[in-house]
Amino acid sequence: MSTRKEHVTESTPQSTGFPACAISNLSHFGLIRVSGADARIFLQGQLTNDIHGVTAEHAQISSYCSAKGRMLGSFWIFQRGEDLFLQLPKERLDAVLKRLRMFVLRAQVLVEDASDTLARFGIAGECAAALLPAVPSEDRASITRDEITIFRMPGDRPRFEVVGPETLVTPIWDHAAVQATPANTDFWALMDIRAGMPNVLEGTVEAFVPQMANLQLIDGVSFSKGCYTGQEVVARMQYLGKLKRRMYRARIDTNERPTPGSELFAANGDADTAVGRIVDTAPSPDGGFEVLAVLQISSAETDELRLGDAAGPTIALLDLPYAFPPAEG
Repeated sequence: MSTRKEHVTESTPQSTGFPACAISNLSHFGLIRVSGADARIFLQGQLTNDIHGVTAEHAQISSYCSAKGRMLGSFWIFQRGEDLFLQLPKERLDAVLKRLRMFVLRAQVLVEDASDTLARFGIAGECAAALLPAVPSEDRASITRDEITIFRMPGDRPRFEVVGPETLVTPIWDHAAVQATPANTDFWALMDIRAGMPNVLEGTVEAFVPQMANLQLIDGVSFSKGCYTGQEVVARMQYLGKLKRRMYRARIDTNERPTPGSELFAANGDADTAVGRIVDTAPSPDGGFEVLAVLQISSAETDELRLGDAAGPTIALLDLPYAFPPAEG
């Protein structure tokens, strides 16, 4: 797979349209392996979701918060053998790994960078069932056979990640790549955006509590698991507070790529007061960029929104694949 990385990065959704069957190298994500007798006890006290929900048959979305309830990282978590793996954007791996290790103390747990030990690629489209050795039938379902783990990810088409030793993953890639169109990291980001699945990147570290990024709507937070870092703030927001910001999907008509953390403004609002912030971006096959953005609910419902300042590129809101509960406004 490493020999194909440069080839994979040649095409983008913007330049090639929208492949009906696409294959993507996912080495831009990092992997943290958590192992040992206390692995689950340790992670249960650190992450927002109930780690006991992760099994060999079920992957999970979760996040890692500061003591103030602000997200430091977001993950896919899956199990291989007795080990748990946290997948996150590689740019956040070192900082999250360092912080997790600070809290190991006397626990019988090993937290280590496993990014180079397992190869990973994604495949999206109706073609997947015929190109993979096994396909889970439901979102978040996971299968491990002959050292190959495959889990199904949410999206507007069948979408899967394949994980395993490179010597075993490469033949599966070679077989699938005969039919599937190579697509770069932007394609996979676009799939996440259309699925309403946020990633914490450098530009958004500690910018949002989980509910602002809709994690409570995509099974990324447990409100019954007990204590974890930042839990008090997250629980207070859920039960005692009123959510004033949440995440939306949008398209921005611009040739210059917005960056995660970029501020958004109301065209007729205070020029010095941002009403939102970009979470993630990807080129749209329709031109411009599709984004996830956390916005003030009141502004999203009433204002004309712009990127950068009140006179910047316009922002058009798009549908998400899940609904906002009426109680959230």
